[in-house]
Amino acid sequence: MNYFRQDSIISTNVNYSYNVFIKDLHKLTSLYPFISVGSIGKSIMGKDIPFIKIGNGSNEVFYSASYHANEWITSIVLMKFLADYCYCYSNNLTIFGYPARWLFNVSTIYLVPMVNPDGVDLVTGTLPTSSPSYTQASKIAYGFATIPFPNGWKANIRGVDLNLQFPAGWQQARATKYSQGFTRSSSS
Repeated sequence: MNYFRQDSIISTNVNYSYNVFIKDLHKLTSLYPFISVGSIGKSIMGKDIPFIKIGNGSNEVFYSASYHANEWITSIVLMKFLADYCYCYSNNLTIFGYPARWLFNVSTIYLVPMVNPDGVDLVTGTLPTSSPSYTQASKIAYGFATIPFPNGWKANIRGVDLNLQFPAGWQQARATKYSQGFTRSSSS
């Protein structure tokens, strides 16, 4: 039986801010002790960036979401997948046609559901407009009248597009972005 849970404990009808994400993560860890949580580091504003590990198999898979702040819905997708997978594992069900317990034993999945929590909070409206970080971001955004602020913001809180920080041959894309005034990372 394929399983897709309609009554998921993951909040799907709200702007998915960092605080909502953390509350959902706590719900999952309290219900499912077989998942482990750690941190890959901190955001510019000091928020922990959690990772979740599920499974104990040799086939390792990595999923991440919300590199772009205005794509915060990807965090919901990963968290919903995780909740459904945990439920299926606990109840000996299948997920997407595969027995969840078999997947757990042959694969280890690592998830970083919110890579850019500061940017997400800016876009979802949970970063106070009176904060210095909001002021800094609005100054950066001022030169880009065609990008709605804060809803269209993609970068981290300092204006760095995290999606362009990988050595993937995107030099031309970087050059275009930087010519438009986006901030270079310190490693550029």
